Amino acid sequence: MKPETNQEDDNGTSLLLTCLDAQCIDMVLRWHRYLKSEKKFSPHTLEAYSRDVGSFFGFLSIHFGETVSAPLLKALSVRDFRAYLASRRGEGTSARTTARELSSIRNLYRYLSREEDITNDAIKAVQGPKLPHRVPRPLTEEAAKAAVASIGDFATESWIAARDTAVLILLYGCGLRIGEALALNGANIPAGETMRVIGKRQKERIVPLLPIVHEAINIYVKQCPYTIESGSALFRGVRGGRLNARTIQAAMQKVRTILALPDSATPHALRHSFATHLLSRGGDLRTIQELLGHADLKATQIYTEVDSARLKDVYDKAFRRR
Repeated sequence: MKPETNQEDDNGTSLLLTCLDAQCIDMVLRWHRYLKSEKKFSPHTLEAYSRDVGSFFGFLSIHFGETVSAPLLKALSVRDFRAYLASRRGEGTSARTTARELSSIRNLYRYLSREEDITNDAIKAVQGPKLPHRVPRPLTEEAAKAAVASIGDFATESWIAARDTAVLILLYGCGLRIGEALALNGANIPAGETMRVIGKRQKERIVPLLPIVHEAINIYVKQCPYTIESGSALFRGVRGGRLNARTIQAAMQKVRTILALPDSATPHALRHSFATHLLSRGGDLRTIQELLGHADLKATQIYTEVDSARLKDVYDKAFRRR
């Protein structure tokens, strides 16, 4: 069976097919369609999962010297899974990436057990690498505002400057993910004080708009040389296609250099800054959770650690013994 030919499936599944037998190819395609249609994974997430599992299958084909089959997947031992993790560490793969790859493999095995009658309890006994506890690294209010104000200075045309400014204001003023902002269409152009946003797993949320956000979007729309229809991309690249996240990331890198900001000052850090600054001004966690589109409150509670760490730093600097 040949893989589907649309671009999303090619990006995700074609990487897997060279070392699988026909039965496994069919199963992987069904798993991929399940993640896309039922779990509503984004194209980016689909590609990451498929790439992770593809790396695992590639290892198995070399490790056993044979095409990967359903019986092989069913018979893998804890030692086999550990050998894969050890090989990745030997290649210099970070602990965080290895943990993500193991999560993708577990996702596949859960699907195989539920839908394909292929169960392997060994995967449940495999422990991933220990990860250091990390908290988000937001910018200060001054740095966040400076980044938004400076992003347009590097644009070659005024409409591009307006576009980049509007994108960053959405991240900092509304707490959007970069992918959410760039996925907006003309139909999402706000007419009132709120805007509809589609987040992870196609979950919809309504975010309030500050006047400065509304104004920035309107300025960009008026200057954009391309017609923005309801079903077309709101933010455009120089050739008229949907704006790529790498373009904003590259512009933000220039801002970091000019403003002497840390490497953690990425577009996503503005979303962290939105949540942290809102919390420090008395915002409650449940409201911030809804604004960010977090499915689990635990994902939002991490910002309390950021706020506590900042208070401790201020205290230490104010009362440090000389």
